[in-house]
Amino acid sequence: MHADGLRLAPFHALRYVPDRISSLAAVTSPPYDVVVRPDGVHALETADPYNIVRLILPQAADPATAHRNAAETLRRWQADGVLARDPLPALYVYEQRKGDLLQRGLIGALQLTPPDEGVVLPHEDVMPEVVADRAALMRETAANLEPLLLSYRGDGTATGATAVIERTVHRSPLLATTTEDGFAHRLWTVTDTSDHTEIDRDLKRRRALISDGHHRWATYLRLDREHGGRPPWDHGLVLLVDTARYPLRVRAIHRVLGRLPVADALARLNGTFRARPIDGPLPTALRTLERAEGNAFVVAGAGAFHLLDRPDPGLLKRAVRPDLPETWRRLDATVLHSALLDCVWRVPDHPADIGYLHDAESAVAQAERLGGTAVLMRPVREDTVRELAEQGVTMPRKSTSFGPKPATGLVLRSLAAPSPGDGLPGALEQSP
Repeated sequence: MHADGLRLAPFHALRYVPDRISSLAAVTSPPYDVVVRPDGVHALETADPYNIVRLILPQAADPATAHRNAAETLRRWQADGVLARDPLPALYVYEQRKGDLLQRGLIGALQLTPPDEGVVLPHEDVMPEVVADRAALMRETAANLEPLLLSYRGDGTATGATAVIERTVHRSPLLATTTEDGFAHRLWTVTDTSDHTEIDRDLKRRRALISDGHHRWATYLRLDREHGGRPPWDHGLVLLVDTARYPLRVRAIHRVLGRLPVADALARLNGTFRARPIDGPLPTALRTLERAEGNAFVVAGAGAFHLLDRPDPGLLKRAVRPDLPETWRRLDATVLHSALLDCVWRVPDHPADIGYLHDAESAVAQAERLGGTAVLMRPVREDTVRELAEQGVTMPRKSTSFGPKPATGLVLRSLAAPSPGDGLPGALEQSP
């Protein structure tokens, strides 16, 4: 428990004007790193001319032009009344529901804190080139285009922030929509200052785990430093979820090695891992992987699946760092990156060589299309993630996928000063 922990500030959200779009579902998107490119980008772009993917994954011949296009698109949509700022500073209660799965949390502008203060805990490494790209986009657009997903451990009771959330959901929502993936989304505003005080009193005793959005968090910190810690760059858009009340799901993120044919991947093992063919379709392969003991992976490509397990102990001793906790050394992602990718296959961890996909079927399809290899992974337990994060130990990048992830496009946060046409109170300039 931290005396000076999470500080979530209300802000004037930038949101779609319902009369100017075909539907909210048609303009939303998964987070930028979940969209399967280029097919996913094209599908979203054609869903509605104002789909948010045009801002989070702008298309152009070069990155600088793409970022400028996104900034110009954002300005045009605001000028045309497609996007408008809410008149009052608010925190937002956000609910996602699908079948028996229910997740609720608070969206707000989180005060940024240095990593060494341990208020916001990362658990994965980041790729510098991705952070640079996100920073360039955020710098050009002067906006937080999608919230990070952060989780914290409350008391397991309906008190503090959770009490405000559970009171608020009895009101009529500000918006409601159901997206193509079957999730129903609802959003409420919390504008009462007494509610803000109750939330702040609770959250300032908490610290949070970055469940999704490590690259965007690193981007927030970079831009905060660039602006000397001045508002509004000293805050970042987040969704905070109390996992004692609303547990998250943890899923695996799979790898696609587009330049490594599966035949070569198997041949290069040379006894460092046991490789066995799996008879049956993808669901059978995933069940086989789930039952495997010790470190294990499924490699897919050329219409077949193989289980890799029983890594050579000598290889692990040479490849895996001995100075980190045993929990870290035993992670599948650690063994994959340290032993298989670095030592056996010698595949650099670069976007041109390794793709990261959240869906196993999409990973296999992409590997088949590229003539490469998909490496299918198992999820890591949330307790393991939190244990390592609290020790200050980061996992290999893209080790986990927490969810459900917030839909992108429901709430944006502008970092630009409001234009006269916004018609908002003068106090807006002081809002985070």
